[in-house]
Amino acid sequence: MKKNLSLIALAMLSGCAALSRPPLPPGVAEVQLVTLNDFHGNIEASKYTWDSVNGGGERVIQAGGIDTLGAALQAWRKEDPQLLLVGAGDLIGASPAISSMWADEPTIGAMNLLGLRATSVGNHEFDQGRIELLRQQKGGCVSPRPDKACKFEGTYQGAQFQYLAANVIDMSTRKPVLPAYKIETAHGVKVGLIGTVLRETAESSLASGIAGLDFVDEADAINRQLPELRKQGVGVFVALIHQGGKTTDKFDQQDCANLTGPIVDVVKRLDPSIRLVISGHSHQGYLCKVGDRLVTQSDMGGHVMSRITLTVDTNSNSLRDVSARQEVMVPGKWPADPALDAYLKKTRASSTAALARPVAKIALPSVKRGKKTEGESALGDLVADSMLLAGRPFGAQIALQNSGGIRQDLESTAGNVVTLGQAMAVLPFGNTLVAMNLRGAQIVELLEEQWVGGRDSVRGLLQVSDGFTYAWDEFKPEGQRVVPDSVKLNGERLDMNTSYRVVTNNFLAEGGDGFPVFKKGSNRAPTNIRDIDALTQYLVKRERDNKPAGSAEPQARYKNVQGE
Repeated sequence: MKKNLSLIALAMLSGCAALSRPPLPPGVAEVQLVTLNDFHGNIEASKYTWDSVNGGGERVIQAGGIDTLGAALQAWRKEDPQLLLVGAGDLIGASPAISSMWADEPTIGAMNLLGLRATSVGNHEFDQGRIELLRQQKGGCVSPRPDKACKFEGTYQGAQFQYLAANVIDMSTRKPVLPAYKIETAHGVKVGLIGTVLRETAESSLASGIAGLDFVDEADAINRQLPELRKQGVGVFVALIHQGGKTTDKFDQQDCANLTGPIVDVVKRLDPSIRLVISGHSHQGYLCKVGDRLVTQSDMGGHVMSRITLTVDTNSNSLRDVSARQEVMVPGKWPADPALDAYLKKTRASSTAALARPVAKIALPSVKRGKKTEGESALGDLVADSMLLAGRPFGAQIALQNSGGIRQDLESTAGNVVTLGQAMAVLPFGNTLVAMNLRGAQIVELLEEQWVGGRDSVRGLLQVSDGFTYAWDEFKPEGQRVVPDSVKLNGERLDMNTSYRVVTNNFLAEGGDGFPVFKKGSNRAPTNIRDIDALTQYLVKRERDNKPAGSAEPQARYKNVQGE
């Protein structure tokens, strides 16, 4: 109890409750925004590393959860009933099993209850393709995931908030596939919310799911909306951009000046009238300045929400000032919201029995997804091995898995027993496995694609199955980093002209993550085996063989020779 109270006290220091202020002068209005991004279906509280400018050092706490978000918003709306809750994408996708097992419908329902008004789409909103995104917006049960859709509360009613996609263009109509903007009115002020997703979304999406869509420049798409918004009487503009950056500053440092990354270039090219950019994607909290613009992000998973005040000159219908602060979502800090408490309990009750089902025992309490210096992870090895086993009936000799598809460590309960929920947290996308033939030369070309354009620093290296090994040299030029004759299968050098049977997930098979060589694979065989099923069956087999899966360290299947 004392620990709980101390966290709440610290939270009060980090984001002090609003003090009563004198009345605003004539001709001035204040609009309150609350923002979140990259929620990723985290309807329950999860681990958050708190490191504030107010000192105290880093501490790991449980933060977030829809019950805590609801409690905070309930309290803040008592201060300002016209407060606007907005988002910057990836509210769903790559979600824990409690949400993903129901096609993320519980998360959409939670956002409805929280009173979300609008959000930009994120790249993960496209994980299941255009058809599923439109279903999640509009409702209904026609889904590429019929085993999950409409299984949570019966017929799914859709989002009561608006997804925005100014830069996602239908190639046939040349119009945005979703509205580019939404106008909200608070305290007599019209606020134009314009939403975009990173233009590289196609690289991280299933190609077949986004066929016919063009992801264009973010800044250009936003600037194009301004004349139309001005005709409708809007003079205050807010950009919701699912693109982000990094900074060495702490998450609650006011006006940080060290923001780097793709968002900076986008912000610099925006029309000068846009002075607030709410960003996402990079999963880091910040309150930074780029020129005279404020650029914010609220970490991820609902751990933090940003509270932003727009001070508006109502005579000129223009933004006079903008300020922001961060609020850590500490459970118990605000009086409970009964509606969100009840919704969370209902969701848990619907999910608990299925998620608690034991799958198999593993060799240690936790298998980590964190990559070592070489780029390989112990969990990546395990997942690739599970794919290889599942692909054997289709002739598979090599399995390749993208690091970004592995979302959580493989945790276990008492006795190192993994539950279905813990397994699903590792592979939440529901990808299926595809087997194909690739020549030795194509496999080497594929490996070289890992470093094209520095993408390895963002997406990591491919995780590979047992028996497949190679060496690479980070000091060699791009396109020449794989050490000649180092690529081997079961100790034998790959023959450049011989075909090998490779199994991967359907996302990579369609060239996802910037690996176009996969699209050249011949004799393709869709296995219809889900990656999560391959994983659980592998864990079961290893336990039955009295060789529980998992290791503390990666198996050194590839190495960086660093100019040796």
